[in-house]
Amino acid sequence: MVELRLPRNSEIGTGKTYPAPAGAKNVKTFRVYRWTPDDDRNPVVDSYEVDLDTIGPMVLDAIIHIKNDVDPTLTFRRSCREGICGSCAMNIDGENTLACLKPIKDIPGDVRIYPLPHMPIVKDLVSNLDGAYAQLRSISPWLQSDSAPPPDAERKQSIEERAKLDGMWECILCFCCTTSCPSYWWNGDKYLGPAVLLAAYRWIADSRDEHTGERLDALDDTFKLYACRTIMNCTQTCPKGLNPAKAIGRIKELQIERKA
Repeated sequence: MVELRLPRNSEIGTGKTYPAPAGAKNVKTFRVYRWTPDDDRNPVVDSYEVDLDTIGPMVLDAIIHIKNDVDPTLTFRRSCREGICGSCAMNIDGENTLACLKPIKDIPGDVRIYPLPHMPIVKDLVSNLDGAYAQLRSISPWLQSDSAPPPDAERKQSIEERAKLDGMWECILCFCCTTSCPSYWWNGDKYLGPAVLLAAYRWIADSRDEHTGERLDALDDTFKLYACRTIMNCTQTCPKGLNPAKAIGRIKELQIERKA
């Protein structure tokens, strides 16, 4: 019989419970992942009973309330509160999403909140995205052109050329898609992941960019691109409604077309 030993600190325990104020009637429990590198303890899930009549409608409103009024030690990222910055990406009720866009009323029962999966944890709900950002830098996500721009105007596109970028430029790099992808869980050190490949195709499809061949050469790799197995978790979980799987499929098509 094969015996598997879980890594140290992998078992999640039960943490503290913070009851709702006396007299609260509209109470919902938020179960939040807690871990700190400052001690040698395993992660735990703390339970916070929140009076929904005193906070806003989104999960982020509840988390901010917990931080400000209940437990100041809770650590998380947030900024715009409008689904633009991507800072508050986390796993809520089993789905990677943005806390600022997730209505509390859409979640039946207790609200379970964890950091983005399969990433190193900095503390509590803060995932370490250094590796993902390094992969993003590797695809040169900026316009590359050898020809000089017009002296007194921008590099122009037709309406049709500009339309090809729709569904890609809107990506906010929250990495909800990347951290929902089993292929990235298995080969995150080699596979670039949906968010980075979507960014790569955004520049491949840009009519103003003159390094299409070099970009495709850099992606023509067994793991960087072809580790994608079209599982489609990325498209299902994207909080902005984008389709990274379609962009990845288009890159594969271009690789085939240029070799035909």
